Amino acid sequence: MAKSILFSLIIVFFPCLLEAQDTEILKPIYQLFDGMRAGDSTAIRRAFMPAVSMETILTDAEGKVNVMEGELLDFVSAVGTPHDERWDEKIWSYKIRRDGNLATVWTDYTFYLGDKLSHCGVNSFTLVKQASEWKIKHLIDTRRQENCQTSITDPRDEAIHQLMDNWHHAAATGDEIVFFETLGPESIYIGTDPSERWTKTEFESFALKYFARDTAWAFQPLERKIYYSKKGEVAWFNETLDTWMGVCRGSGILEKTNKGWILQHYHLAIAIPNETVQPYLKLLEEK
Repeated sequence: MAKSILFSLIIVFFPCLLEAQDTEILKPIYQLFDGMRAGDSTAIRRAFMPAVSMETILTDAEGKVNVMEGELLDFVSAVGTPHDERWDEKIWSYKIRRDGNLATVWTDYTFYLGDKLSHCGVNSFTLVKQASEWKIKHLIDTRRQENCQTSITDPRDEAIHQLMDNWHHAAATGDEIVFFETLGPESIYIGTDPSERWTKTEFESFALKYFARDTAWAFQPLERKIYYSKKGEVAWFNETLDTWMGVCRGSGILEKTNKGWILQHYHLAIAIPNETVQPYLKLLEEK
């Protein structure tokens, strides 16, 4: 693929369980994708703000990181040109974050030239709401050829990813209603301190002082693996989180009810590398 082409035709797996505001945020992205498939340059341009920046992050054979900048007009011209092979960029997941008139959408993708896997990575959109419409202000992606996802692992995963991402986002935005409604009435939360084992009522009492702030705590999910019981009524997962304490591990159990999934058990732990265990033990001895 020519280096001037930053992004390719994207086939979207439309997400479920979107809130109304999320649907509005995604409209210009859908418009961009639809315009790409139709070769409609006018629709593609309308998805963007007049002044937009576009980049791709590449790592060469020597491990040097390069940022390749592009122009919207070149992009529109490239994707609007017929190709001998089908350009197919499959979207596997998405994450939406919003604060007022600013939003970001993060999507994992795998790109195919015809039936041949070309590369994979992440697309990151920054959007701004002007008047009543969201527009794309910035578009940047990463590219690699290793560890590329080639299929949806389980169609049920999307609902749980959305639930857990929203739960972490609620803590980051101080939304105690969404955060505590995600927990089941008999749920248990285990924190990083040996004394931190709470029922839902106890945890809510402990955490309300933090939710009185704009941000209770901000944990960013990095990865998550989900597993299911044979009947599909119980799910459990483990996830890696970027936190103020460094990288943490989270694990949980969810139960499927007539109202959807609820979180019945969550355990947060600080991930200590093996090479630092001895200094950690010495630190405990000094207490």
